[in-house]
Amino acid sequence: MPPQKQAQQKLLIKGGKVVNDDLSVVADVYVEDGVVQQVGPNLNPEPSTGLIVLDATNKLVIPGGIDTHTHMEFPFMGSRSKDDFYTGTKAAIAGGTTMIIDFAIPQKGCSLTEAFDTWKSWADPKVCCDYSLHVAVTWWSNKGAKKMLAMGITGPEGHELCRPEEVEAEATQRAITIANAVNCPLYVVHVMSKSSARVISNARREGKVVYGEPIAASLGTDGTNYWNKDWAHAAAYVMGPPLRPDPSTPGFLMNLLANDDLSATGTDNCTFDTCQKALGKDDFTKIPNGVNGVEDRMSVIWEKGVYSGKMDENRFVAVTSTNAAKIFNLYPRKGRIAVGSDADIVIWDPKATRTISAKTHHQANNFNIFEGMVCHGVPVATVSRGKVVYEGGVFNVTAGEGKYVSRPPFPPYVYKRVRQREQVCQPAPVKRAPYTGVVSGISITQK
Repeated sequence: MPPQKQAQQKLLIKGGKVVNDDLSVVADVYVEDGVVQQVGPNLNPEPSTGLIVLDATNKLVIPGGIDTHTHMEFPFMGSRSKDDFYTGTKAAIAGGTTMIIDFAIPQKGCSLTEAFDTWKSWADPKVCCDYSLHVAVTWWSNKGAKKMLAMGITGPEGHELCRPEEVEAEATQRAITIANAVNCPLYVVHVMSKSSARVISNARREGKVVYGEPIAASLGTDGTNYWNKDWAHAAAYVMGPPLRPDPSTPGFLMNLLANDDLSATGTDNCTFDTCQKALGKDDFTKIPNGVNGVEDRMSVIWEKGVYSGKMDENRFVAVTSTNAAKIFNLYPRKGRIAVGSDADIVIWDPKATRTISAKTHHQANNFNIFEGMVCHGVPVATVSRGKVVYEGGVFNVTAGEGKYVSRPPFPPYVYKRVRQREQVCQPAPVKRAPYTGVVSGISITQK
């Protein structure tokens, strides 16, 4: 049965520093009916029964994180990912993320709309925070993989060796070239290598409309783990594209993320436990691909980006929330703390620390690829749709409280650049009869 409509809370967040992507200011935030009603100093709303006050003194008040890339309860390689839409979104909330965009993956021969409806039917009764969906069209060849096995390479290192960095870079370049030829924007998911990141960076500097998405795993760890003598440890890191064995890759990607060469961050959260990974014990091609991250992303990026001195608090908000909201046409409803925005808010303590561990995380997996990482920067309270759903390690969530959020096509943040390029690239006007055409989904009229 669908969950009963929750009573809307009235919420006052006092004394914190409100951090958006473009500005930080000490201010209170008043929330009612799930929406931000006021932002300003020393707010004193009318006394009301049920008003909840959160003290954010010496803390940051930031927009809830948006994870652009997850795979909850994903059927894959004869198994199904451990995090379903309940445990996955509950873990997300604990980590300061208040919205996920999951991938609906059609089976071969299945229609895109059928896949969309299937994923939505799985998610709606379970989600603890808002969500949306991408629908994927996928195909791949196993010819590299067969060569590795023929050479006697069966361990997790074979997964990286048959998917070399040069191939990732080539695929990225090809996609950019095709998109540019038809003046279509491009979003490149899970950027894992220096080579791929350089291709994206160069394209952006040439004025091409392309956005790159590194993930928590590529920013917080590396592919040297594939050669670990403990097979289970090595297999835990198997994902596609694979992590790269160059240990300087995470720092390189973080530099580009800080400097706007890369734009947004996801996790590719697709968890398989040790027993599931063991399906590929004697053949790396049978290891289910996927890692954790939905709970860890915000802290990993703060640690490796802000605490390290590579980016400031405003850029942190941009790459964990605002840019995603703009690129996927959710802004300013999501990705901003302002009057009229959804009250998806996190109180963030930049001085607190936590040590990531499978023993304490809320993801449904029995290991964590960031095991033992000490992170400075911790979410102490999470607000979703105006309700305090997590505070001080305690949850107040009900399955199905999150909602599906539709995303209209042609986000202005992206397509205003496409239109500008069309205008710049148009040839000199000539005398001819008027006509109307469609270029990259945009109706145009020329005279």
